[in-house]
Amino acid sequence: MDLTTTVLSTGWASGVNAYLTVAMLGILGRSGVGPVPDDLQSNAVIAFALVLFAIEFVVDKVPWLDSSWDAIHTAIRPAIGSFVGLSFAGDANASGIDEVLAAGGSGATALTSHAVKAGIRLGVNASPEPFSNIVVSLGEDSMVALVVAFAINHPAFAASVAGSLLAIGLCIIVLLWKTIRRALERRRSAAGPDPPGG
Repeated sequence: MDLTTTVLSTGWASGVNAYLTVAMLGILGRSGVGPVPDDLQSNAVIAFALVLFAIEFVVDKVPWLDSSWDAIHTAIRPAIGSFVGLSFAGDANASGIDEVLAAGGSGATALTSHAVKAGIRLGVNASPEPFSNIVVSLGEDSMVALVVAFAINHPAFAASVAGSLLAIGLCIIVLLWKTIRRALERRRSAAGPDPPGG
């Protein structure tokens, strides 16, 4: 297994949907599909990830509620990405510095993909109809499932897909920038005026 590409692909996936990433890795490891760290294969970890994924699956398809959920997970998704990277580094018997780099690289990648996801969602939420949220959410889940499925046995391919999706996401944010700014301004005005001296 190529640790660098595995860490990058699972880091990207964690930033988009951390709970699906952890649940899939655990289930794939338990099924014998490929080498997955024991930390991710425990019953408690898989069950916890599946419950939270079920909640996110619903919340992620509701306009504006999805953005609030993203805001809450700004620290959580990179932390989970770091944990996944550290687990793979430990499983590969990496040295102390390599473990730190794996955890930091996976966490940084997760933070970047999370920021792209959250930015795109703000642009989507500016649309007056709710169906675009459902379509985008299902697309994100499908891409996460694809990347995770290949991350174990074909990490280079998974990393190239993740990198391409990250680049496409950044391009979409650039195209949607004005829409995102309008959405943020509308949200601020809906929250009411700032308090005196604020």
